[in-house]
Amino acid sequence: MDFSKIKSFLESCDNVTILTHKSPDGDTLGAGFALCRYLRLQGKKANVVNSDEFPERYAFLYEGYEPMKFVEKTVIAVDIADTKLLGHNLEEYEKEGKIDLCIDHHVSNKYYAKYTYVNASASAACQIMYELFRFMDAEIDRIIARCLYTGIATDTGCFKYENTTSAAHIAVSELMKYNIDYATINRKMFDVKSRARIKIEQAVTNDMEFLFDGKCAVMIITTQMMEESGIEPAEFEGLASIPLQVEGVEMGITVKQRHENVYKLSVRTTETIDASKFCQQFGGGGHIRAAGCELNGTLDEVKKIIEDNASKLFGVK
Repeated sequence: MDFSKIKSFLESCDNVTILTHKSPDGDTLGAGFALCRYLRLQGKKANVVNSDEFPERYAFLYEGYEPMKFVEKTVIAVDIADTKLLGHNLEEYEKEGKIDLCIDHHVSNKYYAKYTYVNASASAACQIMYELFRFMDAEIDRIIARCLYTGIATDTGCFKYENTTSAAHIAVSELMKYNIDYATINRKMFDVKSRARIKIEQAVTNDMEFLFDGKCAVMIITTQMMEESGIEPAEFEGLASIPLQVEGVEMGITVKQRHENVYKLSVRTTETIDASKFCQQFGGGGHIRAAGCELNGTLDEVKKIIEDNASKLFGVK
């Protein structure tokens, strides 16, 4: 698909369900609610759905949003590289041919939809959405602009990650013209932390493990730690970047327990290591500097798998 074909597709579709990925972040929600707003402004029916509840910290993105009742005719996925990322409550959409269009920026996209648009050089799905709207000469109001700005800001770590491009800066500079409250958004996304978040940060940094002469840092988050801190799922966003803040670390791996013997890995790397390639060997993927996957086993077994495979990257036999 190219923008011309997507434009025709959006003009002809109706009764649209917009899928966002589980453990939603600012990019998938920003793209989802921006697209939903656009379609509704065109007189179409559209809803945004997620396997989890929409996080409270992103309430400003869906303020005033109310689900519409309709018989679903079209399904669009945004910022979702693989149907495995949909979550348990949206498993029905994993069936082949169920999703009509996917708009994504992950190089690891599985091309599961009938039609797919992927731009792996884009900083965020929201950047793609902005460029699509500009191509279509679509109406962008303050609500849409706020959604798109949030997605680009969060996926670039407030414009400090390596995936930040000149195109991303151009997009947000244009979006800021819509009088969005960008300072408030950035403070909410990057500065304000709950006491539970501070507590979990203290716990994980105290127990952080360093491998291969300090070039690899592993941070463990167990369900017990989460329960004791009282942290909400949405508050984990950005936590995976902590290991790379340590001087000398080239690869940071955050191991978060999902269930008994099920762990999610969030991998962050410097320019020397491909995070996506590392995660792909375990059925995951993502970006070159930020990727993820799941491993099964006890915590000790998972740590052993990580150490054995990471050792190859650092020339350790």
